[in-house]
Amino acid sequence: MKITKWLGAVALSVSFAALAQQPVRVGGTLALTGPLSATAAIHKVAGEIYVDELNKRGGLLGRKVEWVLKDDQSKPEVARTLYEQVVTVDKVDLLIGPYATANILAAIGVAQRFNRLILHHTAGVPQLIKYDLQFPTGGLPADPEVSLPEKVFSAVAQAPTPPKTVAIVTSKFPSVHFISIGAREMAKKHGVKEVAWLEWEFGNRDFGAIASRVKDADADFLFIGAIGVEGLLLLDALAKIDYTPRLHFHMFPAPGPMAKSPVARNALSLTTFEEHPPFTNNPNAAAFIKLYHERAAKAGLPDTAVDLQAAASYATWQTLEAAVNGAKSFEDKALAAWLKKNRVDTIMGTLHWETANNYIPGAELYKVKQLQDGKWLVVYPKEFAAPGAKVLMR
Repeated sequence: MKITKWLGAVALSVSFAALAQQPVRVGGTLALTGPLSATAAIHKVAGEIYVDELNKRGGLLGRKVEWVLKDDQSKPEVARTLYEQVVTVDKVDLLIGPYATANILAAIGVAQRFNRLILHHTAGVPQLIKYDLQFPTGGLPADPEVSLPEKVFSAVAQAPTPPKTVAIVTSKFPSVHFISIGAREMAKKHGVKEVAWLEWEFGNRDFGAIASRVKDADADFLFIGAIGVEGLLLLDALAKIDYTPRLHFHMFPAPGPMAKSPVARNALSLTTFEEHPPFTNNPNAAAFIKLYHERAAKAGLPDTAVDLQAAASYATWQTLEAAVNGAKSFEDKALAAWLKKNRVDTIMGTLHWETANNYIPGAELYKVKQLQDGKWLVVYPKEFAAPGAKVLMR
């Protein structure tokens, strides 16, 4: 009997030792192809940097980390299938969300079916997400349709000539459409008259007709509810008919292509992080910027600057590391319990999860930036603005 117990104890210790040598597998998808790929490429580079640096520090609870990453092709139905695959076939230890709201909703549906925790960074319709084990990590507020347009209209009110009219045009992609509807009410609140409301199907590449109607409206302010390269395609279409908006805002653009385009001069957008003080005062941020420049250049990205998208991805991995170390566990419910009780300091600021759907109550981490001389600079609120930066217009 004693020999049997001793052999059992030895076998148990061997199994624990073997487990400790196995990598922690983090499963997820990104839109490596399709209309969202220009932005998802940023998240891929940021995630690869974090995993590499995390493994240099010893990984998670002494185990190396392996990112099981698959291409969802910018399609929610593909994302759904792939998340089922990483859970049931790849049997990953942890889940991390994809890029963009529609794909994130698909991924959360799978996580909920299997009672798994999932961290995600860019889901912009919080009301659709009721699952307790999902945690947004990109700083989006619980009321994006209210607090984000409020930031935008407050920013353009600082322009040399504040706008009196607005044309609101939007993709039907869930998050940007939802927030654009909120912009209609915010325009009224700020006394700005809406002179046009236009929509297009996500994935549209022909903006000629929309451009003509934008030119006819000739609003002081063009509010574009776009994601990826949609806003840039609209600007190209406007340039072909010799029209340049006086003030133009783009909700969630692919930052690199826009930064490199001459038609995007003075474009406004939302952000949580840009490469200037006070954001760069964070030592973790400074180290990440250096690595990102190198890796983004090697990956052939059109712009190697860290902005909203790269920072959101990095913050997601920071949250994952903090939760595992804080809970001293890989168990989904233990991680969720720790996150609900604690805050996580990231390069964007402090994340916390206090609302019913685990979002930050307001848009405290969001700012408005503008593309000036080929660089994105925060222009609002004033305390986060780049030195000397202010809202410019044509």
